[in-house]
Amino acid sequence: MTCRYASFPMTPLPKASRICGLFCVGPRAVRLALTLTLALVLGGCGNAVQRKLEGRWLGESVENFDTKDMAVATGWARGLSLEFSGARLTVAVPAEEPRSGKYTVASVHDNDVELAVTRSDGAVDTASFKLDEESRLRFMIGDHRAVVLRREQ
Repeated sequence: MTCRYASFPMTPLPKASRICGLFCVGPRAVRLALTLTLALVLGGCGNAVQRKLEGRWLGESVENFDTKDMAVATGWARGLSLEFSGARLTVAVPAEEPRSGKYTVASVHDNDVELAVTRSDGAVDTASFKLDEESRLRFMIGDHRAVVLRREQ
């Protein structure tokens, strides 16, 4: 069947499943593509925040401590390291054995991130962070105090 618009003959397009060439797709191919995309988004690629945290972070300094506590707090912070590997977090503190646990991203608001960390005994702790830059992170420890960490190169 040929349609006419003024003097231009127009032929109706065939169904999408019959269009061949670069875009030769049918309903089954569309379902397969959507399934693969969903699998990559949910499983293979991980959480965007998790990818930003990935790697080893070393304590560098502290913020908002009283002057009398600054030297001790800075010394402790410089011995602190956090390592994010997949869904595992390992915390190393001076004079203690490193501790590891599985973590999940509990909430994200702008650059504020809260993690839920499951200890080996099953108890769940929360940890708050501010993602400042690609190579800087602040571990918020309460009362507006923070440990500033830098990504290990």
